[in-house]
Amino acid sequence: MSEFIHRPVLLDECINALNIRQSGVYLDGTLGRAGHSEQIVRRLTTGRLICVDRDSAALEAAQERLAPWMDKVVLVHSNFDQVDKILDRLSLTGVDGMLFDLGVSSPQLDDGSRGFSYMADAPLDMRMDQGEGLTASDIVNSWPQEELKRILFQYGEERFAPQIAGAIVRYRGDKSISTTLELVEVIKSAMPPKALREKQHPAKRTFQAIRIAVNDELSSVDRMLQRAVPRLNPGGRLAVITFHSLEDRIVKTGLAGFAKGCVCPPDFPVCVCGRTPDIRLVNKKPILPSRQEIEENPRARSAKLRAAEKCSRKAEIYRPSAQYKG
Repeated sequence: MSEFIHRPVLLDECINALNIRQSGVYLDGTLGRAGHSEQIVRRLTTGRLICVDRDSAALEAAQERLAPWMDKVVLVHSNFDQVDKILDRLSLTGVDGMLFDLGVSSPQLDDGSRGFSYMADAPLDMRMDQGEGLTASDIVNSWPQEELKRILFQYGEERFAPQIAGAIVRYRGDKSISTTLELVEVIKSAMPPKALREKQHPAKRTFQAIRIAVNDELSSVDRMLQRAVPRLNPGGRLAVITFHSLEDRIVKTGLAGFAKGCVCPPDFPVCVCGRTPDIRLVNKKPILPSRQEIEENPRARSAKLRAAEKCSRKAEIYRPSAQYKG
């Protein structure tokens, strides 16, 4: 039996960003193959780690990898955007840190049977949680052409979205598209020769778009942020790794909203809105992988880490003004 090689992305940077306390309570909302979780739980003494994943295979694999620390670990089968409900079920009002690695895990990509990869032939599935109903096959074979074009352009930033959507609809008019490599050939047939010679695989953007639609990934990211920040304890840290611009934009905008304080006009001498920041940004710019990490793990190339800390207390905000004569 082949063994998956899992390299957690930005591992040291995540651990530093979380600022782990030995007695703290932490949540890894995207367990994957537990690379980040293992390093978090190693640093706990009386603390606790909640490991969440929507993929049952990830939870099963974690039983072995985290076996030495299972007295400190709680495994939860759920989507990370349900973080508030997860903490409610565990009778926790808040935690001291949360980590969300939004990328598809290496085992999911490497397991050809899951249908995530455009390099191996498999049924069109792409579900992170195989208990869910919607599959890639459902989207490819039944969604209207305009909706296919929309997700290819919006989620995959695919410049040939109209042509590819049209080719899919024409092909499925004769027979269903049932496998990943069959879909790859349909995608290639819709693209000009110059595009097929580009370094990036011609099906990469389309597969990304369909995967995002199957798993409702972008909406999940926004829901996660809105539910996670309020459940951080004062001084608690939130760390989020993204892998493409759409995710990063949601995370950047969401964190900026929570970090914004007073919205009174600049000429007000004192704040009357009463709004103070919920968090402070640990780094104004995202943390990127080192050149060495990219060489060792090419899948880390597009990763970005953003981190924030929950503000400890609310303070009155004064707004000095040159027009204020006091």
